[in-house]
Amino acid sequence: MSVFLVILVVLIVCVVALIALYNNLVKMRNMVDNAWAQIDVQLQRRLDLIPNVVETVKGYAMHESSTLQNVTVARAAVAAAGTPEAKMQANEQLTAALRQLFAVAEGYPDLKANTNFLSLQQELSNTEDKISYMRQSYNDTVMKYNTSIETFPAMLFAGLMGFHKRESFAADASAAVAPQIQF
Repeated sequence: MSVFLVILVVLIVCVVALIALYNNLVKMRNMVDNAWAQIDVQLQRRLDLIPNVVETVKGYAMHESSTLQNVTVARAAVAAAGTPEAKMQANEQLTAALRQLFAVAEGYPDLKANTNFLSLQQELSNTEDKISYMRQSYNDTVMKYNTSIETFPAMLFAGLMGFHKRESFAADASAAVAPQIQF
């Protein structure tokens, strides 16, 4: 009878430990999803601001149509991306296109003095700062989640319970290169 009781207690402890492990992994996965949702909110905010910036620049820099078109195409790619990974990649292209757009704007003193443009530029700058912060938060959360599913004993059960490694938000190599503008 006491051997049966010991086995029963050990079994109950194992089940409780597995339930606690599962609940912790669910919590970590939800934190990753929430961190991505915060990035997505800021990306959408930026997408909403971009048409206003493009329209403002159009009035001053009509012959810069290729730069304006690059921003529009990159914006559409972000909006159409279906997965976080695709959005990450499209976002890098949009960031490069926006850098080029603002570099072009430097060549137009009247545009640089336009209060609408300055306001929109400030809003985009604030949004970029928020996106940067959210990326860092997302990457920290992904690191914690990935560590949770790769450490013992979770590594034994995580895959079986449907928990898989997530990708961090990594900057594209082209993000480090400043745009070249020639007038």
